[in-house]
Amino acid sequence: MGDIRRRTVVALGVTSLVAPLTLALGATPAQAASCTTTAGPYQKQVEKFLGRPVDGKQSSADCKAIRAFQTKHGITPNIGYAGPVTWGVMNLMNKQKAVGKNPNKSGKCPVNKGRIACVDLTLQLSWIQDGKKLVFGPVPVRTGRDGYETRTGLKKIYWRNIDHVSTIYDVPMPYSQFFDGGQAFHSAGVSMWNPPGSHGCVNMTKTDAKKYWSLLKNGDDVYVYGRKPGT
Repeated sequence: MGDIRRRTVVALGVTSLVAPLTLALGATPAQAASCTTTAGPYQKQVEKFLGRPVDGKQSSADCKAIRAFQTKHGITPNIGYAGPVTWGVMNLMNKQKAVGKNPNKSGKCPVNKGRIACVDLTLQLSWIQDGKKLVFGPVPVRTGRDGYETRTGLKKIYWRNIDHVSTIYDVPMPYSQFFDGGQAFHSAGVSMWNPPGSHGCVNMTKTDAKKYWSLLKNGDDVYVYGRKPGT
């Protein structure tokens, strides 16, 4: 939870491809400071996602676009390499977009509980519904990384603290709504697609965390299901 400071150099990824990123350049992430000229294994997919000419060849413009995406979402090393971590983030974004306004199409989040906050770990999405009515969302979230997984099951919000600070990691957790021990909804100052994930909390943007704060209260149900890719 509250994972803002501690990040691994090579992310575990948001797809099942969790192997460390191997660079043909042979440079370590700490040494890498400029764009790579090497095409990555997901070059065409990444080019298509970014609206670049899809030729599978790395150009300086390709690298600049890829690097900007990596920098924005905290993907390291940010040298413009179209590797599995970068494509994993993009692929997840595509899947999230495809959900549209029907996040509970599978019916996995209970519709007989009244107002409930749903968390789909597989798609890294959350929303609030009331029966079959979508109240808010879906919105992208950032859940627990490998070894710190957000626990699944039906839970209830039991404590709320708008200005909470983590006693474990000494980092701010604004708009915290705890539903399972130390695991909570709260805002985080990183991209929701920043790998590898949180220390168990459901990270949200400040805007979404504030909305959840206004819509939920102590005693409201939370249902977490699925499995975060890479865990």
